[in-house]
Amino acid sequence: MTSSTTPPGNGHYAAASAESASPTGRYVLVLSDETFAREADQVETLRSVTGAANVASTSDYEWRALDVDQAASADATVFADLGIGTVRADPDSAASIMAAAADDPRVTAVEPEQFMYALSGPEDTRTERSTVRTPTTDTGWSTVRAAPIEFHDTSEATWGLQATGVLDSAATGQGIRVAVLDTGLDLRHPDFAGREISARSFVSEEPAQDGNGHGTHCVGTSCGPENPPEPPGSRRYGVATRAEILVGKVLGDGGSGTDTNILAAINWAIGNDCRVISMSLGAETRAVSRRYETVGQRALNRGSLIVAAAGNNAERDSGNPGFVGVPANSPSIMAVAALDSRLGIADFSARSNPVDGGQIDIAAPGVDVYSSWPMERRYRTISGTSMATPHVSGIAALWAQRTDAAGEALWSTLIRGAQRLELPGVDVGAGIAKAPS
Repeated sequence: MTSSTTPPGNGHYAAASAESASPTGRYVLVLSDETFAREADQVETLRSVTGAANVASTSDYEWRALDVDQAASADATVFADLGIGTVRADPDSAASIMAAAADDPRVTAVEPEQFMYALSGPEDTRTERSTVRTPTTDTGWSTVRAAPIEFHDTSEATWGLQATGVLDSAATGQGIRVAVLDTGLDLRHPDFAGREISARSFVSEEPAQDGNGHGTHCVGTSCGPENPPEPPGSRRYGVATRAEILVGKVLGDGGSGTDTNILAAINWAIGNDCRVISMSLGAETRAVSRRYETVGQRALNRGSLIVAAAGNNAERDSGNPGFVGVPANSPSIMAVAALDSRLGIADFSARSNPVDGGQIDIAAPGVDVYSSWPMERRYRTISGTSMATPHVSGIAALWAQRTDAAGEALWSTLIRGAQRLELPGVDVGAGIAKAPS
């Protein structure tokens, strides 16, 4: 894991009292571990602190999958497998809620809800680099030639599968559930015919069918088929070819969503024993979110590893290294950087954020990544830390099958199995994720 699993902040009260009003009109309450232990206590706390009379709970829905449209009429919502609540409040009511929470040890944080976005980088990132920068001492740098190796897509497989050793691994992800929380999946895509897929939408008035493409691409990389069907046929692009796929639509067709959408899907994934939860989404916020750090830790305790995109806010060629944003900057969520086909850091890939837990943990192929796309196009090549993240998620499923590791043990297994690179740890963490041999 990362260096710390202690949520930021002082005491039990969030620093949100100094923040502006929530852009969505909702606020997120993080409940204490003691309150989290009993769902009835979670509901009672939410009622007591917020004044909500009608509280919806994820446990009231089949497969613990919140119906966001039905729950919209409730005063507040409890995500029972996470120990998190949300409530709609105007700024004056929010101030009262925060004041009540400050005196109530059952609440550890109150934060304004945020919007989250799909994290794709520029589509054309084929600029060649002859050098990479790597540290020689604690204070100095030297310029060295890039590694002579360069990977290329072939008629058999993508360069990312080659670079991560997936093609040499006997593991397939069989028996492992992987949840991809994104813009959904093209459920009509022929490459996923016959696969065990559970798809749910957590976006109001939108089906799980992908109307964006980002989610279909990410599902394809993490869990696409070993032999894409003819015609027209395709090179292999998927890592965990036999994993069970759970698709949670948390970002609308426009590519954005809210914490409520994402928390509902994480709750569903954890409640259905997903070993890996892949999130190629985020927001450009430097500060660690108490809600996502708490969720990440509680997910690990339940045996679920959350893997998230580090972010694409860097412009390294212009001297801007960027920073890891929410939720990947949470200590208990694995942050993934993007590599190019020469195993150099992508120009857009964010560098470690100097907040507690804001470091890059691992890296994976994220430049010119070929994967599935909604029909009729069927396939597309795009770039981003979003494309690196499902490589890691799929590889995590392979390790989970091979070792039966879960939660923190799976995190440690991935880090130990990574291949070190001649690049700074602030950019690539432990190195490139590698499949079990």
